[in-house]
Amino acid sequence: MNRLEHIIQLVSQKKKIGVNSLSEQLQVSKVTIRKDLDKLENKGLLHREHGYAVLNSGDDLNVRLSYHYNIKKRIAERAAELVQDNDTIMIESGSTCALLAEVLCQTKRNLKIITNSCFIANYIRQYNSCQVILLGGYYQPNSEVTVGPLLKEMISLFHVNRVFVGTDGFNPNIGFMGKDMMRSEGVRYMSEAADEMIILTDSSKFSKPSLVHQLSLEAVHRVITDSGLDKQSRELLMAHHITLDFVS
Repeated sequence: MNRLEHIIQLVSQKKKIGVNSLSEQLQVSKVTIRKDLDKLENKGLLHREHGYAVLNSGDDLNVRLSYHYNIKKRIAERAAELVQDNDTIMIESGSTCALLAEVLCQTKRNLKIITNSCFIANYIRQYNSCQVILLGGYYQPNSEVTVGPLLKEMISLFHVNRVFVGTDGFNPNIGFMGKDMMRSEGVRYMSEAADEMIILTDSSKFSKPSLVHQLSLEAVHRVITDSGLDKQSRELLMAHHITLDFVS
């Protein structure tokens, strides 16, 4: 774990932590800590109050990036192992998907990322190792994604080996679930354009359903999650021949 990730972990645990405390725990100067906090604040992972680093609150993607950040980062790194230089992949929106896009742009060369996420396109804008193909459609400002019939038409122009998506919840009877009907519909469009559908999610999503159906178990080929996944869900996924990858 690098120092920035350690800071995020500490802020996530404490919700609010002083610069002096961070300096002592990480054994670096307060000047170094302030520079690190500037970087993390610029990425939207926390915000600063006088002498303190404070966990963000709310439900936009910048805020969600800071929750379970270290687990999400490890999931993203594991997913990146499935991608090679010169590949073309599809990525849907979500905090773990954003981290995947960043890891890929840091570690791969000449990669093409097809996405309907304006957030992701902006999040990786400083990297020249990835080409982003941004899919059009009706723009949802809260989630910063495109949805709707035009998105369906644009997705139909492509075929990729792998698509990576997040999820908002799980129901053992119907599969993976989402918060938004049109976004969930977009995920199903993407599944039709790929050979392999890969879900990236921390295990907490398996403990609660969400609003609408996103993907049936039959449509999913691989799930990358953490080792906190409960035994019942593990057995159900394996019974549907879904490959499970765990990060610690």
